[in-house]
Amino acid sequence: MMPNQTYKTRVVFSVTNCICHDQRVHKIAETVSKLNCDITLIGRRSGDCCRTYSGPFITERFRMIFKKGFFFYAFFNLRLFFYLLFNKYDLLVSNDLDTLLPNFLVSKLKRIPLIYDSHEYFTGVPEIQNRPFVKWIWKSIERIIFPHLKYIMTVNDSIAILYENEYGIRPYTIRNCSPKVDGIIGYSREELGIDKDHLLLILQGTGINIDRGGEELIDAIYQSYNISLLIVGAGDKLEALKDQVQKMNIAGKVKFFPKVPWNELIRYTKSADAGLTLDKDTNLNYRFILPNKLFEFINSGIPVIASSMVEVKKIVTDYNCGIIISNVTPEEIRKAMEKLRDNRNLLSELKRNAILASEKLNWELESEKVIELYKTILNSTDIMSSR
Repeated sequence: MMPNQTYKTRVVFSVTNCICHDQRVHKIAETVSKLNCDITLIGRRSGDCCRTYSGPFITERFRMIFKKGFFFYAFFNLRLFFYLLFNKYDLLVSNDLDTLLPNFLVSKLKRIPLIYDSHEYFTGVPEIQNRPFVKWIWKSIERIIFPHLKYIMTVNDSIAILYENEYGIRPYTIRNCSPKVDGIIGYSREELGIDKDHLLLILQGTGINIDRGGEELIDAIYQSYNISLLIVGAGDKLEALKDQVQKMNIAGKVKFFPKVPWNELIRYTKSADAGLTLDKDTNLNYRFILPNKLFEFINSGIPVIASSMVEVKKIVTDYNCGIIISNVTPEEIRKAMEKLRDNRNLLSELKRNAILASEKLNWELESEKVIELYKTILNSTDIMSSR
């Protein structure tokens, strides 16, 4: 039995990312909204997209004096704490460790149920591995709070097992599967300015960062012929990659596009012959990564060239929808690209397999797990007592 249909449960999602481009938050919020819930999204103001965004949910964007580092997180968490404290909600959803502390405190003070959605193994991200004090702070917050959490989600089984081994609690796994993209049409080669005979690859997303293979990929493109590359998105390494392309004088083979709304991103993705996910095994977070883009490639009907990360390798090999390289080097990447360029029968086979995989690896099926979990919470005494 669902809760009283005349009363809409007020659910608030908080995330430090730009709300406009956090696909996991949007997908889950849209799914939960169908369960007679009013949704509010809280994030930071970040760029022109925040001024033009017209999504279906109430949004609250904090203007931030600091853009990164300790003061950014301290300021954001302080504002989030007081916002949640003085506004009425029935269910709190904390997305990642960097929003967990204020959500946890408010959930205890106001006796409101809390869902913790860990998008990654946060204390394993590369940005803090050589910063022991910063890592200690985040790990301390996690160790104090995690054992007291009742509802926990994460993005794959490997990360769920890591948490279970540390805290004796197994999070609920909700993968970042892509929605079906049947109605979206890709760009033509003419529109992109790409030679029709070239193998066209795409590297995309908002995480074009350190240790994700971008530099080695550019080197591989430089060494190859009849292969072009689209880089669509944003990240800490993007400007360095642009400089690398200019120095190598291969701007005709590598085209950059800024981060765009999801539907537009899929248009670029569907234009390509194959996608790339080239994370290096330099930290636990990348070792067990299962990125959005893998599912976006599969649902766009294109194979993937991927590094040998545990969860990614499992999907690519189980569905035979791509090529796994053993090491992220220019030579390994070049060999994989040229294999697809020179063997069009193999490329066609892998594309067919990606289409078959998309019938099982899509958000329409994965979201059933979200509905199951949220129905349990919405019917619980925790929700009833918070109203």
